[in-house]
Amino acid sequence: MNKREDKLYIAKSKITGLLISYYFICKRKMWLFSHKISFELEHQNVQIGKQLHKNRYKRQKKDITIFDTINIDFIKKGEQIVLHEIKKSKKMEKAHKYQMYFYLDFLLKHGVEAKGEINYPILNQRISLKLTDEIRLELEEIYQGIRETVSGDLPRKRKKSYCKKCAYYEFCFCDEI
Repeated sequence: MNKREDKLYIAKSKITGLLISYYFICKRKMWLFSHKISFELEHQNVQIGKQLHKNRYKRQKKDITIFDTINIDFIKKGEQIVLHEIKKSKKMEKAHKYQMYFYLDFLLKHGVEAKGEINYPILNQRISLKLTDEIRLELEEIYQGIRETVSGDLPRKRKKSYCKKCAYYEFCFCDEI
C-alpha cells in the first residue's frame, strides 16, 4: 500500500469512542493510535483504570461491544436504556462526555434511543447525559476533524500539563528527557 492509499484507508476507517476522547485530549495521540502505534497496554495509569473498572460495579455485565465499534462499560435497562462509562478522574471530563455522546449518537443512528451516565467511583460522583440536536451537529464537525487529522501528517507536539502522565510521553518528548 502506498502512502496515498494508506491515507485513504485511514480516512475511511471507523471512528471509535477512544478516537473521540483523544480528539479532545491530544490530536497527536489520536493520530498515533489511529495509525496502530500504541503505548498504552502496560502504562501505569491505564492499568489503574482497568483495575478500577474490574473491581467496581461487580454485579454488572461489563464490556459490551456493539457492532464491533463501541465498547460500553455496562448498560442498565429500565424505562430507558442507560449506557455507563467508568472513569478514574474528572480531569478529562469533556473528552469523557463526548465519548458518551458518540455512543449515544451511534446507537440513535441504529434506531436505539438511550441516555448516558459517566461514573466516577473514586469521587463517588456521576454525570447524566442526554444527546441533543446541537450536540449531534457538533459531533458531525468532530467526526470531520478526526478524519482530517488522521489522514494528514503527524500533528506537532504541544506540551500540556498532563503530558507527563501520558503513555506516549517518551515517544513525543524523548529528546527533552
